[in-house]
Amino acid sequence: MKNCSLHRQRAAAGLAALALALPIAAPAAHAQGPAPAPGAAPVNRGNPNQTWADQQKEQAWATQKLDQSPRRHEWVSIPTVGGRTIKAFVTYPQGKPKAPVVVVLHEVFGLTDSTRNTADEISAMGYITVTPDMLSGFAPNGGGTSDMPTTRVAGDTTTSIPDPTVDAELNDVVAYGAGLPQSTGKVGIVGLSWGGGAGFRYAAWPMHSPALKLVCVFYDIGPPTPTQGPAKGAGDPPISVAAINVPVYGFYGETDKRPLVTIQASKDAMAAAGKTYDPVIYPGADHAFMRVGEDPRDKNPNNAPAVKAALARLKTILASLE
Repeated sequence: MKNCSLHRQRAAAGLAALALALPIAAPAAHAQGPAPAPGAAPVNRGNPNQTWADQQKEQAWATQKLDQSPRRHEWVSIPTVGGRTIKAFVTYPQGKPKAPVVVVLHEVFGLTDSTRNTADEISAMGYITVTPDMLSGFAPNGGGTSDMPTTRVAGDTTTSIPDPTVDAELNDVVAYGAGLPQSTGKVGIVGLSWGGGAGFRYAAWPMHSPALKLVCVFYDIGPPTPTQGPAKGAGDPPISVAAINVPVYGFYGETDKRPLVTIQASKDAMAAAGKTYDPVIYPGADHAFMRVGEDPRDKNPNNAPAVKAALARLKTILASLE
């Protein structure tokens, strides 16, 4: 298989040593500490929260849209050079023998139907979408997002995964997408919340795949500001943007103050390095507007227009993959 060959090539290049052989020191700009062991019960750092099943009930609108989609969906298993297998949801566009790939990265609480709905909407634009569950193997029984005890535990687990682990595993996900028989070999990333920061950092990783052509960051901060990992930025050195060789596009809600305070730092760092970073702020929109703006219960009238505008902009940006 083509994608297996890509995995072997990356292993030979030394990714395994950097990525998930976690006792080995990670690169200084990404050092974060050990990841939770697959199958180990994560630590609940707060009060009990809603269950995944409760969360899915709240996203019934997304489940219904997925059920009505005319596109082909399938679940796949993606092996990583570190030994973990990542479950992923793949959607194929209609009427195209070959298409570019968009990797869609979920929010901090893991893979839910709202993220899969966004992936399906992107696929409707003419792209194969690969949507990995980055919590695969981390639930107490070795499962993924749907097996987490609460959404709080899921979020705590996601943010405890070290940056070099995320970088290397995203490389495997990108390689999988680029190696699909129906793929043109060009890959973009659309990251939502935690996934947006992860996609931005992956582009800054010196060994990111040459198949990567662009990154779209939805409502999360990015380099040079350290964003996630066990320390969550406390005392971490800035992340260099020197290795970024693809355009990065930002999508932010005006009421979402956390990423807004870091946008200028990213603009300055990217401009100084001769890189492209193009953020857009949607008036009155909230954090996670791509999810809440499609929810019929949403009370903010600014979120739905932000979804419409962001999808239109995204369609224009992704056209560069063709």
